[in-house]
Amino acid sequence: MVALTEPYTQLPVPPQPKNHNLRLESTLQELSLYDCQVECSHPGKEVAQTFQQNPLLPGVILTEHNQFVGMISRRRFLEQMSRPYGLELFLKRPLYSLYRFASAEVLRLQGETPIVEAARRSLQRPAEMLYEPIVVELGVGTYRLLDVHQLLVAQSNIHELATQLLNEQTQAQLIQTEKMATLGQMLASIAHEIKNPVGCITCNFEFLSNYCTKLMAVLSAYEIQITDISDSLAELKQDSDIEFILEDLPKILNSMGAGSERLTKIVGGLQYFSHLSETKRQPADIHECIENTLIILNNRLNKGGIKIIRTYGEVPLINCYSGQLSQVFMNLISNAIDALTDQRCEQPGGNSAGQPLIEISTEIVERSAAEWLLVRIMDNGQGMPPEIQQRIFEMFFTTKPVGKGTGLGLTISHQIVTQKHGGELLLCSQPDKGTEFQVLLPLDYE
Repeated sequence: MVALTEPYTQLPVPPQPKNHNLRLESTLQELSLYDCQVECSHPGKEVAQTFQQNPLLPGVILTEHNQFVGMISRRRFLEQMSRPYGLELFLKRPLYSLYRFASAEVLRLQGETPIVEAARRSLQRPAEMLYEPIVVELGVGTYRLLDVHQLLVAQSNIHELATQLLNEQTQAQLIQTEKMATLGQMLASIAHEIKNPVGCITCNFEFLSNYCTKLMAVLSAYEIQITDISDSLAELKQDSDIEFILEDLPKILNSMGAGSERLTKIVGGLQYFSHLSETKRQPADIHECIENTLIILNNRLNKGGIKIIRTYGEVPLINCYSGQLSQVFMNLISNAIDALTDQRCEQPGGNSAGQPLIEISTEIVERSAAEWLLVRIMDNGQGMPPEIQQRIFEMFFTTKPVGKGTGLGLTISHQIVTQKHGGELLLCSQPDKGTEFQVLLPLDYE
């Protein structure tokens, strides 16, 4: 655009804004703006000629020695000129006299102002000011004019974009909800199928252990009583390596017992986590909920060399959707594992904090004259920068590579805590110090 510095200089009309490129966070500087400035010492006929040659020009910016003074819109200029003696009074006089006579409040916004906010502030003006153009300051001493019509068109396009995105998010959330419900049903079915043979092994293992102990005792008694054995029996005893068997058998039984116990816990964890489609809240032990989640994540914790520190307080049973809270803890702890694992990959041989840690604590706190359950999940990873913290609960926002994150985990966790349980999900993170999530659940939520 060419600034108006000489009389009767024709200003080119700006192209229509490319509104199809707008985003939800688009700002005024992304729209097409009019560069139309005139010194307030110039006569009014100069602006009259400019308006005549540029029918779409919404107004002119007045300057004095290149410093901003104000703005005269096309509408107000023509109103004053159409009044009795308006042409005689203002056409040949400096524009400043007309500006003082028809002075009106000018809406001046920064170029970084979001379009949605600018539209809101524009529509909040008095009715007589509603269609006055807006002065946009792009930098120190750099001003442009924005036609309100273009602003409203851009705001309308952003509204359509927001509606489309909301529909996409709703559809994605429905798909995720259906997926989780299906996953819950599948886990419940698998856990039930595994539970029967696991139960058979666990129940019979105690008998097997007792039988083996008795047999070993009998063999020892025979060996003590019978000192003279045949050559064939001695050869059989040597070939069978009976002494090693008697020494190794208790170790095998202990190992099998530990494996059986571990398998029983895994099945219990799967059953607990499978309550994703539960339709009503029931009293649940929050510590059991956390522990079952840790059982499922145990393999990832071991691979990452991550130590879990538990600081559990005395908390009552809480009326909740235990399966959904398990999903929340799964997402939060998984994110902590990812943060610590990524940190170890970036710094081979360990991280600056030494041993990677995840600390989980529970306690009852007083808030607003009511008791709340507070669950804190902390890691000693690298933390998050402020710009990521501001968007961490946005749907589809993820810092993970393509294929490793959907951007739905924390969003769904936030919805479960706030909408399903009337609680709060808070984030506190400091770069190079770690990240802490706080799950706050009211004990008296109806």
